[in-house]
Amino acid sequence: MTGFTRSPKLIKAGLVLISPETGSIERIISLQYNSETLTRSLAVQAVGGQGERSHALRFKGPAIESFSLEAVLDATDQLQFPDRNRSAVDAGLFPQIAALEALVQPTSAQLRFQDALASSGTLEIAPMEAPLTLFIWSRHRIVPVRISELSITEEAFDPNLNPIRAKVSLSLRALSVDDLGFAHRGGGLFMAYLAAKEQLAVRSPGTTLSTFGVGSLP
Repeated sequence: MTGFTRSPKLIKAGLVLISPETGSIERIISLQYNSETLTRSLAVQAVGGQGERSHALRFKGPAIESFSLEAVLDATDQLQFPDRNRSAVDAGLFPQIAALEALVQPTSAQLRFQDALASSGTLEIAPMEAPLTLFIWSRHRIVPVRISELSITEEAFDPNLNPIRAKVSLSLRALSVDDLGFAHRGGGLFMAYLAAKEQLAVRSPGTTLSTFGVGSLP
């Protein structure tokens, strides 16, 4: 055995939480199995809306990009080796599910702090800024996002009712400089994401008018 394999290294997709102030990584959540499909939509932001007189296309800002995907969580493999995977034995998929749910709500400590401020008579309480979430799907797609919907379907359980198989549906909305501003850490990451798209577009194979059966434009 040489250890050499022709099997390609499987790159995982997932979410990374960073501090909006320092950019330091606070948590990494990788998808156990990459989604088989990734649905994307881009809503154009242009001058002139529906029902108004048509104009030449003039952009008001970056397109509003949304992603949706479905991931599968399964603890079956871990449970085959209980001595190496005590967390899965004790709690099944609860830790992974809890990590995902933590992305869409404040912590208990933050809620207590907000309540303490309100009880002390503070008139205006600033909303709590959550860590910045990055959606990573290969090195070509690293984009700041907001989770707009999280749906979890638990499909199988162990004898203690710990979930051992679950399906997670995620809907994400990309955050652009329109949302965050250019000075925000996330704004800089969006600009890098947009620039990377432009560089990839340049590499797209070109063609000629003859492809359409046209010799020249009128």
